[in-house]
Amino acid sequence: MNRMGYACMNMQLSYPQQYGNKPKGVKRITTNRSMIKKTFTEKGIDYASELGLKNSKDLFEIIKWNHQNGFNFFRITSNLFPWCSEYKLQDMPDYDEICEILSNAGRYAIDNDIRITCHPGPFNVLTSPHEHVVENCINDLTTHGEVFDLMNLSRTPYNKINIHIGGAYGDKVSSMERFCENFHRLPDSVKSRLTVENDDKASMYSVVDLYEGVYKVIGIPIVFDYHHHRFCDGGLSEEDALEVAISTWNNIVPVVHYSESRNIEQEDDKIRPQAHSDYIRNYINTYGNRVDIMVEAKHKELAVLKYKEIHNDIRTIG
Repeated sequence: MNRMGYACMNMQLSYPQQYGNKPKGVKRITTNRSMIKKTFTEKGIDYASELGLKNSKDLFEIIKWNHQNGFNFFRITSNLFPWCSEYKLQDMPDYDEICEILSNAGRYAIDNDIRITCHPGPFNVLTSPHEHVVENCINDLTTHGEVFDLMNLSRTPYNKINIHIGGAYGDKVSSMERFCENFHRLPDSVKSRLTVENDDKASMYSVVDLYEGVYKVIGIPIVFDYHHHRFCDGGLSEEDALEVAISTWNNIVPVVHYSESRNIEQEDDKIRPQAHSDYIRNYINTYGNRVDIMVEAKHKELAVLKYKEIHNDIRTIG
């Protein structure tokens, strides 16, 4: 049975009146509390810790909501701790309480068979020829690995930390070599969970590129993105590219990403075709393969629920 999940934010909990049919006064549950740099400069790590504690508590609430509503696959936000590049997590005043909450949240996810993953941002570029960029990437990924360790999540791609490998810099082969070299600088908490994803530009990395230049060298799995493949197919059909990506996962259920174009949904050619739609309408063809599907639609869990309604597809959740 293929599971379907959603990413980072729950629309019904984040906007309880607008999407959750809740009365005024019901508080939002969200994990994206943050602040601008000026505020961080003024209030410092104490305020960052306060926001991180609230985000961690609400992460647990979202995970519990997911279980209660049949969602067994969830991507957590990369913004739990505002400006975490500026401090170490263990220096936060609320660190001990945060550790307890994350540990309990992770245990709850494990006990209820909820797969947890994350997708650090596009500024994580291990292919960069600039050392300071690579160092910043390593630090950010290390923080993600630390959070997953605090949640007691497995050090396997089952609980993946997924990234795009970064720029091509005019030479894909050399750039992928740099990626593989820098991969070995990562801590085990990251290396053991890291996956890579195909890109949505013809000049970037297809599934074929990643298979030849990354998987064959360092053996990390490839996440197949259906939408991206339409713009960067590497000469493979959708089915063939999916099969190549799946072959890199060994005995772990592969993850795929699915979204549709916003410009088609809204019938507006001015919208960038790579932009994600609010909902998804087409049937997701996994060609008979067992995969976990991360839906990257703007309306999050509502998009998954709508898909299930359209297709009357019991595979879609859990």
